[in-house]
Amino acid sequence: MPPLPSTAAELAERLLAGEKRALARAISLVENDDPEGWALVREVFPKTGRAAVVGFTGPPGVGKSTLIGTLVKSARSRERTVAVLSIDPSSPFTKGALLGDRIRLADHFLDPGVFIRSMASRGSLGGLSEATLQAALLMDAAGNDDVLLETVGVGQAEVDIIDHADTVVLVLMPGSGDSIQALKAGVMEIPDVIVVNKSDHPLTDTMIREIRGVLSLGPRTSWRVPIVRTEASRGEGVEELVEKLEEHREHIRAEGTLEERRRRNLRNEVLELATIRLRRRLEESIAEDASVQELLDQVVTRRLDPASAAARLLEREL
Repeated sequence: MPPLPSTAAELAERLLAGEKRALARAISLVENDDPEGWALVREVFPKTGRAAVVGFTGPPGVGKSTLIGTLVKSARSRERTVAVLSIDPSSPFTKGALLGDRIRLADHFLDPGVFIRSMASRGSLGGLSEATLQAALLMDAAGNDDVLLETVGVGQAEVDIIDHADTVVLVLMPGSGDSIQALKAGVMEIPDVIVVNKSDHPLTDTMIREIRGVLSLGPRTSWRVPIVRTEASRGEGVEELVEKLEEHREHIRAEGTLEERRRRNLRNEVLELATIRLRRRLEESIAEDASVQELLDQVVTRRLDPASAAARLLEREL
């Protein structure tokens, strides 16, 4: 294993000391796929595993950012340090993002015990950026007690958050077509806690009955998924949510499934990174290859099907 460059070694030392600027720089290196960033993750990785990582997902507009803001306030009242990573949808052209979630967390910008970072999804279809877990590991290494991950507003199928968090919170709101869609499949199978936000809505009770009906169809487990009513904009129901999050963490720790979850998360991260790098290497190797262009031309002219072409390409590369 090559030694860390002196600048990266200094950055790692500052990061482990909890310096915010060092953490911000480290996340930027990883997000930009800089080799120095990966060397830095390698250096600080043994110091990770201490933070409570909670993921928040759900349809757009249900108030995830506002809810996270109230949870940050609650954590700070208990003298816990918090890092928030919000994934924003990105432009398909520039890969940039509005990063609007920072606006809703603006009350905490000057708090030395809070670190807030937005990342663009960069076209990732699961509601998260490819560098999310790496960024979360860096936030953990920097000594934060809680790491809160917020996905892009998602639908039924985008469930990547399950591979990044110790506890998954699904946020819904009554009276929303998107929320009802979320009840049908996919995303309803992953939450450890369900929040019905904006619960002053007259259809709240109806929605909670629907959620309970869907949950009753699922497999029986040792953890019964609680449904918490909140009005995040007014801070109502937030302390009950904090209690349920703590109860779930104690449950999975006592049951021994916390380490199982983290093992699964890291295994999936290894496979995902390997897949991304293999694809990149494959694309580079065939970019100027005339025989590959001929192979693709055969597919375009319907002389060869895509699966057979892929098999030939893999045989050649491997």
